[in-house]
Amino acid sequence: MKRIAVIGAGPAGLIAAAFAKTPDTEVILFDRNEKVGKKLYLTGKGRCNITNAAEKDEFMRNIPRNPRFLYSAFGGFFNNDIIDLIESNGVPTKVERGGRVFPESDKSSDVIKALNNNAKNKGVVIRLDTRVKAVEKDENGFTVSFFGKPGERFDAVIVATGGLSYPSTGSTGDGYSFAEAFGHTVAKRVPSLVSLATEETWAGELAGLSLKNVTLTAFKGKNKVYSELGEMLFTHTGVSGPLVLSASARIADEPEGARLFIDMKPALDEQTLEARILRDLEQNKHKQMKNAILGLLPSRMVPIALDLAGIDPEKTTDTFTKAERRRLTATLKAIPLTVKKASSMEEAIITRGGVSIREIDPKTMGSKLVPGLYFAGEVLDVDAYTGGFNLQIAYSTGAAAGRAAADITNDEWR
Repeated sequence: MKRIAVIGAGPAGLIAAAFAKTPDTEVILFDRNEKVGKKLYLTGKGRCNITNAAEKDEFMRNIPRNPRFLYSAFGGFFNNDIIDLIESNGVPTKVERGGRVFPESDKSSDVIKALNNNAKNKGVVIRLDTRVKAVEKDENGFTVSFFGKPGERFDAVIVATGGLSYPSTGSTGDGYSFAEAFGHTVAKRVPSLVSLATEETWAGELAGLSLKNVTLTAFKGKNKVYSELGEMLFTHTGVSGPLVLSASARIADEPEGARLFIDMKPALDEQTLEARILRDLEQNKHKQMKNAILGLLPSRMVPIALDLAGIDPEKTTDTFTKAERRRLTATLKAIPLTVKKASSMEEAIITRGGVSIREIDPKTMGSKLVPGLYFAGEVLDVDAYTGGFNLQIAYSTGAAAGRAAADITNDEWR
């Protein structure tokens, strides 16, 4: 009987182990933590954003790095498949704004139980509080050694140890060390999907203010690297929220100095917005500017927007010039911010970088350097925006690795 070791009981590992288990295989899933899916408890603010219901083309647009690598994996196991799996294990799901899929209960623990039960029901043996020390290979297979426990022999090994983000959940980069020991290239690891600190101190004055239906655009030098409509949040040090987290994925390598622009009125072009401002001024004759434009912005933003536009807030509407109106219009269409730094890896949702995909077979997730060795999930150099896309990468690559390790084809699985 073929023995398969899966290292890491996160979403990639739990799926990989379940797919690897057949009547002809013995599958043992190892995790250093006291429970499975520890990082999953934190996803979606504790609700677990299981996946995204987007069609494949839209899905790919939300993967800024190496999306083509995932075509085969998505073809074998995609969002509808994980939804079916979760629901068949007793957890109904729902689709929310932006295609985000959550459990109806809004409890990440229910999703973890579903994935855990799925693996156990297939016959996977799960060993917790067991940290892998090293993985070695000879002509007879692999030896997996542990801290404080005797080593074991396996015919195949799937590494699904996650990245470096949230190290308190056990993601400390062990998988990168295993990969490098076998000669694999590991791309630079940096925090991604993080809050951003800004040079402008006024952002901190707006801490707690959430903006909805705005467009955030990010530039690296003269290159526009991100632009999307959605929500964002001001913090004590800068900005956060869905738009900012996704923008951080495009500037993760060198975030310092990146420029952000907030379009407060994305549904209006400049001409239409200027007409709207003129109308508001007509309706608020003789009022001070700080009171006349309260219908355009959250009240806390009004003095900041006027300052950025170089307009005296005490100025009355009847003395407001055409040039000032155009400056205000331009400001509302592109409120500027400069990135000072990104949050640390400890606060990152995911790790950007990892095992080079050039050395991985995209159909099997198998190493091109070491037969019988597979990688799945965040340990790979593939990452996406926020919204359930990264978890789907974990499931899909895990399924591909599990099937390949057990010598199962997509057709046989279906």
